[in-house]
Amino acid sequence: METTTHPDQAISLKTAFWYWLKLGFISFGGPAGQIAMMHAELVDQRRWISERRFLHALNYCMLLPGPEATQLAVYIGWLMHRTIGGLMAGILFILPSLFILIGLSWAYMVFGKHHLVSGVLYGIKPAIVAIVLAAAWRIGSRSLRTHFLKGIAACALLAITVFKLPFPAIVLFAACAGALFRQHCQLPTAHPDADSGQRTHPHALIDDDTPTPPHARFSLRHLILVALAGLVLCAGGWSLIAYATGWHNPLSEMAWLFTKTALLSFGGAYAVLPYVFQSAVDHFQWLSAAQMMDGLALGETTPGPLIMVVAFVGFVSGWNQLPLGADSQLLAGLLGACIAFFFTFLPSFIFILAGGPLVESTRNQLRFTAPLSAISAAVVGVIVSLAVFFASHVFYTEQQQWDLPAIALTMLACILVFRFKPGTITLLAIFGALGLLCQKLI
Repeated sequence: METTTHPDQAISLKTAFWYWLKLGFISFGGPAGQIAMMHAELVDQRRWISERRFLHALNYCMLLPGPEATQLAVYIGWLMHRTIGGLMAGILFILPSLFILIGLSWAYMVFGKHHLVSGVLYGIKPAIVAIVLAAAWRIGSRSLRTHFLKGIAACALLAITVFKLPFPAIVLFAACAGALFRQHCQLPTAHPDADSGQRTHPHALIDDDTPTPPHARFSLRHLILVALAGLVLCAGGWSLIAYATGWHNPLSEMAWLFTKTALLSFGGAYAVLPYVFQSAVDHFQWLSAAQMMDGLALGETTPGPLIMVVAFVGFVSGWNQLPLGADSQLLAGLLGACIAFFFTFLPSFIFILAGGPLVESTRNQLRFTAPLSAISAAVVGVIVSLAVFFASHVFYTEQQQWDLPAIALTMLACILVFRFKPGTITLLAIFGALGLLCQKLI
């Protein structure tokens, strides 16, 4: 049964609270699925916001680093109920997945060697390879519209897999290439018919012609104050952790790493995970490559943004590194997860609460720039490198021999994902069962 809202009815903060809380528990399917859920309920059923205003907000969130679905929830919550609405929407959207993933991380560290857990993960890992390849195809089909952009994607793939360049350098080079050769980076906007003037939807509470509410009007003073508040929270939080544990303690280093992760996550979680791999696994050696892969598998099974896998990284890193001593293993894991969570998502809230009024003041004028188009192209190559990384660990046993059942499962997963497009949870459930079956037969 559809829940509709009359355009003249104001939405109470309580009603919005229960909607965002429900969304936090059911938001499976990655950013595309989460955005589709919000569109179906907020635009089509509840009519809280119009199609054009929804897409305008989405365009802005797509331009930003960070999880676009989370930022879209913050934006709509802020537009409806001021700052408290934005904070409420964003926090309720991501908090359930944090608690679930912390519980799964603890179970993984305590029971991860159990044959049931290892069997399920054995089947899920090949499915993850297929999911990452599908993500690269989905983003590439949308962003690689010119030969120049395809070349940037190929160069990014070589840069990160062969030359081992860090992800921030790849983003910088791509942005410079886009700025220098902007004539080769012409991509259409996300909604080419947005200015056609044709109404294809019922009236909404926040409609196409609804005046911008007072709190959403641009003010330079507001922009500066919110930006400064974000800087104080980030710098103050990091300084407090560093003062309490030491400047080179893993917890302090996590705070700095995940702040950079948040600012570099153009293109979603799949794009920035190679950077997390480079730092957490290769550079700091907080956890193993196998644990990282298991974490992504667990992250795919929980609601909320996939970038929440950083909470798993923080938990396992704290558990392994014992930054608080051998007697505080669980506490270190909890602190690591919370630090990763806080510093990864804080910039997303600041971007929306500070920049939202600026976007509202330029409604119907927001466009993709050439540097961002080039970054999107580089992201495709980076995501493919992530699939290569996963495959290199899935296709070989610990004795460095070909793992034929895992290769067969990967091929089957690719066929299902590209041909039949099952839901993520359905796919992972199927391959978790197949993993158990393979473990019994091998």
